[in-house]
Amino acid sequence: MPTDKRATIRERIVDAALDLAEQRGWANLRLYQVAERAGVSLAALGAEFRDQDALANAWFARALNALERMPPEVVAGRPAAERLHVVIMRWFDALAPHREVTGEMLRAKLYPSHPQHWLPLIFDLSRLVHWFLDAARIASTGRARQLAEIGLTAIFLASLRVWLRDDNADGERTRLYLHRRLADADRWLTRLA
Repeated sequence: MPTDKRATIRERIVDAALDLAEQRGWANLRLYQVAERAGVSLAALGAEFRDQDALANAWFARALNALERMPPEVVAGRPAAERLHVVIMRWFDALAPHREVTGEMLRAKLYPSHPQHWLPLIFDLSRLVHWFLDAARIASTGRARQLAEIGLTAIFLASLRVWLRDDNADGERTRLYLHRRLADADRWLTRLA
């Protein structure tokens, strides 16, 4: 199958899953329903996504893609804390159209009887934080990079919790919270930038 056609089918399947999850909730979603909504066979869906968790990962990949496509001039000339704020909010904004469903996806990944999702989630979080650092042009290495990852992970997870409950259309509570946390961390960010 040509790459463009495959990408279109994948996007259609993810969109169908998101639409259905908005109506029924992520936990009530069934793959055969997603296939029907997307207009593909269950086998075609299975060829692209092994399970519902893979659909969630494709949704999160879209947000990461928003970071990858960000022009460098968006963060150029800004202090480290401000660059990180722009980058992290870009990720949140990419997921905002389906904020509640995104929260349901994360809770499903943390469900006690699904330990097979826990370890990959830890690695995914680490990779995401490194993407934040790279997109924000934080050039630290070695021990400084490790400290940056630890500190930024704590800030991100706390901000994620606020974002999941932020009922403002523009995510204002999240923006303010993240701004304050990054301002508090500015001393070590300045040394790492």
